[in-house]
Amino acid sequence: MRRSGLKIRILIGVAIVAFAFFKKCNNKTHNPYTDRVQNINMTSDQEIAIGLQSAPEMTQQHGGLYPDQKLQDYIDMIGNKLVNSSIAKQTPYKYEFHLLADPNTINAFALPGGQVFITYALLSKLENEDQVAGVLGHEIGHVLGRHSAERIAEHEFWKTISTGASVGADAGNIVNSIGSNILLGNGREDELESDDLGVLFMINAGYNPEEMIGVMKILKKAGGSNRTPEFQSTHPDPDNRIEKIKEAIREHSK
Repeated sequence: MRRSGLKIRILIGVAIVAFAFFKKCNNKTHNPYTDRVQNINMTSDQEIAIGLQSAPEMTQQHGGLYPDQKLQDYIDMIGNKLVNSSIAKQTPYKYEFHLLADPNTINAFALPGGQVFITYALLSKLENEDQVAGVLGHEIGHVLGRHSAERIAEHEFWKTISTGASVGADAGNIVNSIGSNILLGNGREDELESDDLGVLFMINAGYNPEEMIGVMKILKKAGGSNRTPEFQSTHPDPDNRIEKIKEAIREHSK
């Protein structure tokens, strides 16, 4: 009886794993804006809904919005200029730009569907409008590149695989570890793709793309000597990003 029960568990586990791979193969989506085939299991409308639903919580985590309408208008002006002069305008996403009050966390990020955030801590470090455009252009790149949707699909895939493996054997932790490593690698690729798109958006909007290099130098300085090594981080090392940005400038300036 025990052997029969084990066989059933293994068969169920194999079926779950097979279903996960079948689903992933059928989730292949061509991104017309990056010309890349991605594993995505949601629509653009769902991405927009997730972003809008998550925005209030993310805002609250960073101390709310910065209480200066002039600075917010400044961010909106730059962000909208980048969108309206690029392929971002052709996407179904609703781009909104938010200046967060957080005075300590040097960061900018984007939620799926077009919600873009920059902290006052980062804005205060930037030296000119071109650098602000570089940061916002990079985040618009994450939205257009559908990076969040891709990572959500990847997470769900590995979660399903883990469930199937756990049914057949106690291997869930190993599979979860593999999934985390793959997500880490995708994160680095996402950052580099967004840097490339950010450079393109800057050029299209009339900004100096060289200032994206200035942003990287600011981030490197902010990280200090204890900066996490590239192989332990979801973000590529700033020095490596600078080299890729230089390549992107040469390519998009032809």
